[in-house]
Amino acid sequence: MWVGVGALFIVALAVVFVLPAVVSEYELPLERRVEVAAPQSGARSTQPAQTISPFQEAQRARQRKEAQDVLAVLLENQNELEALEVTSWAGADYEAALEQASIGDDYYRNQEFASATDSYTGARDALAALLESVPEVATRTLSEGEQALAAGDSALAEDRFSLARLLDPDNEAAQVGLERARALDEVLTLFADAEQLVEDGELQAARETYQQVLSLDSYNELARQRIEDVAARIREQEFSRVMSQGYALLEQGEPEQAIAAFQRAANLGINEAQARAAIEQTETEVANARITQLRARIFTAETSERWGDAVALYDEVLAIDPNLTFASEGRDYAGKRAQLDALLKNAIANPERFADEAVYQETIDVYYTGRNLGNPGPNLQAQLEELQVLLESARVPIEVTFHSDNLTAVTLLRQGELGLFDQKTVALTPGRYVAIGSRTGYREVREEFVVGFGQTPETVVVQCEERVVATSR
Repeated sequence: MWVGVGALFIVALAVVFVLPAVVSEYELPLERRVEVAAPQSGARSTQPAQTISPFQEAQRARQRKEAQDVLAVLLENQNELEALEVTSWAGADYEAALEQASIGDDYYRNQEFASATDSYTGARDALAALLESVPEVATRTLSEGEQALAAGDSALAEDRFSLARLLDPDNEAAQVGLERARALDEVLTLFADAEQLVEDGELQAARETYQQVLSLDSYNELARQRIEDVAARIREQEFSRVMSQGYALLEQGEPEQAIAAFQRAANLGINEAQARAAIEQTETEVANARITQLRARIFTAETSERWGDAVALYDEVLAIDPNLTFASEGRDYAGKRAQLDALLKNAIANPERFADEAVYQETIDVYYTGRNLGNPGPNLQAQLEELQVLLESARVPIEVTFHSDNLTAVTLLRQGELGLFDQKTVALTPGRYVAIGSRTGYREVREEFVVGFGQTPETVVVQCEERVVATSR
């Protein structure tokens, strides 16, 4: 028992003399301790001294420690918020929280630690709520920056993006927005210059100015769109210029160069249908002009009865347009006339072939084919008349005189043997003939001649004169 009483006595001494010194270390960190002057000697207290038990003092110490712990967290929150410039985005709520903390300070000074703890807790929670709202505030501030940027307010935009970047240092959008805000005034000036250049028709200069805007603000979608718009207008101007050049060349009679110009216009990537239509129209006009020229040459060739040339010209027309009826029909007729002309020329040039009955009959057919044509030209008429004479004379026999040496056996091909003779006369129809002479010990002779058509020889000599020398083995 005496040991227990001794321990309690030691604890009481610690509460009375040690605890006050320890508690004094946990006074408000930012408040100077208020020293209370000791009463002068001789002065008498008007109030009776209050006696506080060690237990009560311990309870007050615990409450003070709780208040200081809450206050420590409150101060940490306050430091974080001040670093985030809380007064610029939640000034009223922040001041209200500090006011509540100030009330806690009053309670603390009056050593009403429980009430101080309640006030500090309310202020701490209010500041903690502000910290929790930082992401939301950052998002809202970023949106405000975007709105200010769109409105052309560079100062406000820079302020908002700077705050958003402070609240969220890793936010790339905030960093980009801040850079854009800092260049906004220069960008707006360049935009105004570019718009004026567009209005003045200086499209190339305007495009270069918009490019400068993009070099300052690579995220400026409006500038990018303006560049595309100006580029489209430049292409339209170039299209109009090239098309005008093509039409001018067409008027100057340079259709091929005009088509080349229209092709360049089509390659610009705009109004291609219009350029293609111009090309097609020009090609049609060129084709029509060429066909007109060819028809004139065809008329001349047919009139001159140059049917081979007419066929070639018709082929050129059909190469341009194979559906032209006049060309297909004309080509067929011209081809037949060219064939007839060739047959007539061949018959007239080789009348000796008429001796062959088959050839003679074929030539008769050719002759009457020509006769049956309506409105024969002078050339055809002359050919038919000449051929008629040849055909008539081809069946009139002509006497031909043969001379030999009475030693040579003479044979006339297609006629028979003439035998041995010195001279013999034979009536032959016009044509080409071959007389063959043979004699033992002599080289055979062969004589070709034509009868009629002004080619009948006066005499035909057929005799073997070259002796063949026998060789010994």
